[in-house]
Amino acid sequence: MDLNKKKCVARGKDEAPLDKQNEDTLLSAVDNWELVQTGIHTLRKTFRFTGFSAAIGFVVEIALLAEAEGHHPNIHIYYAKVEIELSTHSIGGLSENDFILAAKIDELQKRK
Repeated sequence: MDLNKKKCVARGKDEAPLDKQNEDTLLSAVDNWELVQTGIHTLRKTFRFTGFSAAIGFVVEIALLAEAEGHHPNIHIYYAKVEIELSTHSIGGLSENDFILAAKIDELQKRK
């Protein structure tokens, strides 16, 4: 499954979040993302950098990617550490969009 080649699509409020089986299947297609299943299911990953400037540069790249995909993560910056959380707010859980964006964020990191 090559999530990098897919595009995020708008999700309606009437759409259901992914079920556990689909979450697990898609989780196996992304690198080291954590599936958080308390409350609204989310994907989470922490990236570490050599300093603040490198971390902020990565955040800017994520912001540009998120705008292009029309799907936006929660981003937490702790000096040289960036934590990304993904969920599809309109459906209150995970959709394929979250895994697509996770895969594309991983690709950004690999280019560093």
